[in-house]
Amino acid sequence: MAERTSVLFLCTGNSCRSQMAEGLCRHLRSADINAFSAGIEKHGLNQLAVAAMREIGIDISGNCSKTVDELGEQAFDLVITVCGHASESCPVFPAATHRVHKGFEDPPKLAQGAVSKEDALVHYRRVRDEIKAYIENWPVPFDKKIIT
Repeated sequence: MAERTSVLFLCTGNSCRSQMAEGLCRHLRSADINAFSAGIEKHGLNQLAVAAMREIGIDISGNCSKTVDELGEQAFDLVITVCGHASESCPVFPAATHRVHKGFEDPPKLAQGAVSKEDALVHYRRVRDEIKAYIENWPVPFDKKIIT
């Protein structure tokens, strides 16, 4: 079996989008991708992201918010920034690491005016499904150089 590609999903606080992406990638592509997530900062795990993922049978409740520095010496083949702030503030990775930006809207920001948990979850579900479609459209076998 070929070695799995190491992919890091990076966002501002590692609370929502990057956590959902890691969970989806582990669920959908664990045979060929070793998925991680981190943030520029730590904001804690967003419980509505946990709920949205649970709805599709993926449990991320045991994950924790972490920074890139907390990943230690882990090498990554691909770093995907999933928000504009992370793209602008992305740390420098070794030259062999391919980096792309694929921004997704921020569910907590979208849900600010929601009057109920159910109203808020609409935004989390939409972004979750967009991330899922993005990962599902990756080539098999995986090629980090053609990911956009």
